[in-house]
Amino acid sequence: MKPIILIPMGDPAGIGPEIVAKALAREETVQRARCVVVGDRRVMEQAADIVNLPLTIHTIDEPEQGRFEQGVINLIDLANVDFGQFKRGEISAMCGQAAYEYIATSISLANAGKAAAVSTTPINKESLRAAGVPYIGHTEIFGALTGTPDPLTMFEVRNMRVFFLTRHVSLRKACDMITKERVIDYVKRCTQALKQLGVEDGTMAIAGLNPHSGEHGLFGDEEMEAIYPAVEELQAQGYKVAGPVGADSVFHMALQGKFNSVLSLYHDQGHIATKTLDFERTIAVTAGMPILRTSVDHGTAMDIAGTGIASDVSMVEAIRLAAKYSPAFRG
Repeated sequence: MKPIILIPMGDPAGIGPEIVAKALAREETVQRARCVVVGDRRVMEQAADIVNLPLTIHTIDEPEQGRFEQGVINLIDLANVDFGQFKRGEISAMCGQAAYEYIATSISLANAGKAAAVSTTPINKESLRAAGVPYIGHTEIFGALTGTPDPLTMFEVRNMRVFFLTRHVSLRKACDMITKERVIDYVKRCTQALKQLGVEDGTMAIAGLNPHSGEHGLFGDEEMEAIYPAVEELQAQGYKVAGPVGADSVFHMALQGKFNSVLSLYHDQGHIATKTLDFERTIAVTAGMPILRTSVDHGTAMDIAGTGIASDVSMVEAIRLAAKYSPAFRG
């Protein structure tokens, strides 16, 4: 049976409702999964009108009550948008709070075993802050509401998987964070995350930091002091890991199938590689949690909200990955 995938609608003022409407109208999406939106009925009705698609909004209380057929959007309606103050394309506390409630409800249902995965849409960090939501973004919300102290982020694009040793810190600080202990910890956690997704075979590669991975200390000593010793210790413990592999070639090698994943050392190293390859099909998977979450990796695009021109390619791909991994997922 096709998996039930929950889709929190995202910030009502952004493009989330429109890309959800477009994605759920596609036959390929209907064939892959039983999708249920958590959102606001009036906003979704307007989104369907904006993208000019003949969609029926079917309101339900529980995911299994859905009518999973072409042309139907199954919606758990939280009715939390006041149209007396709603303005599409603008940041607001109301929309920030609404977006948080869609996510929290989706997580609660997934935690209760009522869905196989959650595929998230864009939210706006400024709107969250205006609402007083004590989390900066999706990852932090999912971590808190699933009891996961430090969720892992994995990108997937065209079967290439990329993890991140460091993320939202300055490049200077990221270099200081590359230690033997951190590399060992992340390789172990990333390996476990892959097993959660059903990926057992293959070798993980660790990207180099410096040009040519430092040329044995000629262009920097981070590889010599942290990465090589970490790889030796991990290999001795039986982990399938290689590196450091020069960052100018490791992603190409992974794309060709030599590695099952790459551990990127800093934010932009992995982001540039994946998004240059295919920006719209670069999907974030939050790993290491008891539930499966996939997500588009673009923003709310307030400047084009309401125009109907936003592409749903990332939303379709996020649903596809959720359907791909959910049968083997072990929380």
